Amino acid sequence: MNIKALIATAQDSLNNALALSPQQARFEAQLLLQNILQVNRAWLLTHEVYTLEANTHGDFESLLKRRLSGEPIAYILGKREFYGLDFTVTPDTLIPRPDTETLVEAALEKIPSQQTCTVLDLGTGSGAIAIAIAKHRPQAKVTAVDQSQKALTLAQDNARQLGVADVQLVLSDWFAALSGQTFDVMVSNPPYIAKDDPHLSQGDLRFEPLNALAAGEDGLDCIRQIINQAEQHLNPQGWLLFEHGYDQAEKVAQLLKSANFDPVTSVADLSGIWRVTLGKSKQ
Repeated sequence: MNIKALIATAQDSLNNALALSPQQARFEAQLLLQNILQVNRAWLLTHEVYTLEANTHGDFESLLKRRLSGEPIAYILGKREFYGLDFTVTPDTLIPRPDTETLVEAALEKIPSQQTCTVLDLGTGSGAIAIAIAKHRPQAKVTAVDQSQKALTLAQDNARQLGVADVQLVLSDWFAALSGQTFDVMVSNPPYIAKDDPHLSQGDLRFEPLNALAAGEDGLDCIRQIINQAEQHLNPQGWLLFEHGYDQAEKVAQLLKSANFDPVTSVADLSGIWRVTLGKSKQ
């Protein structure tokens, strides 16, 4: 079977098993084969008549079988692009998503490009947010915390691979290990899904760490905890920014206002969904 026929067959299988669009199914099939052959998409498109050796075909079918079972393609490939950077990902952390780029964009607007600014990323996971900020604001002093040592090890590997040497990584349950430290900007993509939300048993979420996804009855337990503790770690006129669920902007805004943040605003993602809410400390 040549490359063109193999991609077409895999596309049909992915479309039927996972209800992907034809375009997404074809794209994923190409990604899997690119990974096996260690080539880029341009090479694949110009070698469609190339016939694969039996062992290569078998390797591709093994990866395809994993994807057909629902395993996220990011975990299969071990990488995901985020904010123009290629991150290594593992099942120990969430998969970086395009929605979270909205949080990075909003944070960069609050971080000056030509002067020092202290930034804290709460629950860094793969390090995607902290590293993207550090790449685009080299004057900033970025600290990233996570309660998982495996996540911090992965974040350290990503920082090294992407040439970011000055992100401080700290093992900490939110602010627990940051006594006496204060910051100008805090960002967080915390767990924000309600514990009984049916989405937790669907799609990629089935394979991602539950403690990085779910947060109590309404999904806001972690956001409440961060807001309640933020005052002692946020510098005067500092900013606190959250990514949250598609229907949580109003609730998160009210929590910030109740904690005397002002002004409080929300930012929509590329789909027009209110994805990020931020507030300025009045202290």
